[in-house]
Amino acid sequence: MREVVFHVLAERPGHLEAQADTLPIHISAPTLEELQYEAREALIEHLGPAHGTVRVRVRCGPRAEVSSIRPVERPVARCR
Repeated sequence: MREVVFHVLAERPGHLEAQADTLPIHISAPTLEELQYEAREALIEHLGPAHGTVRVRVRCGPRAEVSSIRPVERPVARCR
Protein backbone atom coordinates (compact mmCIF):
# COMPACT_ATOMS: atom_id res chain seq x y z
CA MET A 1 0.00 0.00 0.00
CA ARG A 2 1.31 3.44 -0.93
CA GLU A 3 1.25 6.36 1.46
CA VAL A 4 0.68 10.03 0.71
CA VAL A 5 1.82 12.45 3.39
CA PHE A 6 0.16 15.86 3.68
CA HIS A 7 2.20 18.46 5.58
CA VAL A 8 0.29 21.22 7.35
CA LEU A 9 1.50 24.55 5.98
CA ALA A 10 -0.76 26.90 7.96
CA GLU A 11 -2.65 26.35 11.18
CA ARG A 12 -4.97 29.01 12.59
CA PRO A 13 -8.10 28.60 14.71
CA GLY A 14 -10.72 27.22 12.36
CA HIS A 15 -8.39 26.90 9.36
CA LEU A 16 -5.79 24.31 8.35
CA GLU A 17 -3.95 24.14 5.02
CA ALA A 18 -1.89 21.19 3.83
CA GLN A 19 0.15 20.17 0.79
CA ALA A 20 0.88 16.62 -0.39
CA ASP A 21 4.56 15.69 -0.53
CA THR A 22 4.54 13.67 -3.73
CA LEU A 23 1.45 14.92 -5.55
CA PRO A 24 0.32 18.39 -6.67
CA ILE A 25 -2.55 18.50 -4.16
CA HIS A 26 -3.27 21.45 -1.85
CA ILE A 27 -6.19 21.21 0.61
CA SER A 28 -7.75 23.26 3.41
CA ALA A 29 -10.37 22.66 6.09
CA PRO A 30 -11.51 24.05 9.44
CA THR A 31 -10.66 20.94 11.52
CA LEU A 32 -8.24 18.02 11.44
CA GLU A 33 -11.06 15.54 10.81
CA GLU A 34 -12.30 17.55 7.84
CA LEU A 35 -8.72 17.93 6.58
CA GLN A 36 -8.43 14.11 6.54
CA TYR A 37 -11.72 13.93 4.63
CA GLU A 38 -10.57 16.58 2.12
CA ALA A 39 -7.30 14.69 1.63
CA ARG A 40 -9.18 11.50 0.77
CA GLU A 41 -11.55 13.37 -1.58
CA ALA A 42 -8.59 15.04 -3.33
CA LEU A 43 -6.96 11.64 -3.83
CA ILE A 44 -10.17 10.23 -5.29
CA GLU A 45 -10.28 13.13 -7.75
CA HIS A 46 -6.56 12.94 -8.59
CA LEU A 47 -6.02 9.14 -8.72
CA GLY A 48 -9.49 7.83 -9.56
CA PRO A 49 -10.09 4.16 -8.62
CA ALA A 50 -6.45 3.75 -7.48
CA HIS A 51 -7.17 5.94 -4.43
CA GLY A 52 -8.17 2.80 -2.50
CA THR A 53 -4.55 1.63 -2.43
CA VAL A 54 -3.25 4.80 -0.77
CA ARG A 55 -2.98 5.55 2.95
CA VAL A 56 -3.32 9.22 3.96
CA ARG A 57 -1.12 10.78 6.67
CA VAL A 58 -1.36 14.36 7.90
CA ARG A 59 1.74 15.77 9.59
CA CYS A 60 2.66 19.07 11.14
CA GLY A 61 6.31 19.93 10.67
CA PRO A 62 8.91 17.47 9.40
CA ARG A 63 8.15 14.54 11.72
CA ALA A 64 5.38 15.20 14.25
CA GLU A 65 1.93 13.88 13.41
CA VAL A 66 -0.97 16.27 13.90
CA SER A 67 -3.26 15.15 16.69
CA SER A 68 -5.73 16.61 19.12
CA ILE A 69 -4.34 14.26 21.78
CA ARG A 70 -1.85 16.02 24.01
CA PRO A 71 0.49 14.31 26.49
CA VAL A 72 -0.49 14.50 30.14
CA GLU A 73 1.71 16.93 31.97
CA ARG A 74 2.37 15.93 35.53
CA PRO A 75 3.51 18.50 38.06
CA VAL A 76 7.11 18.21 39.14
CA ALA A 77 7.50 17.26 42.80
CA ARG A 78 9.36 19.96 44.66
CA CYS A 79 11.74 19.21 47.49
CA ARG A 80 11.27 21.30 50.61
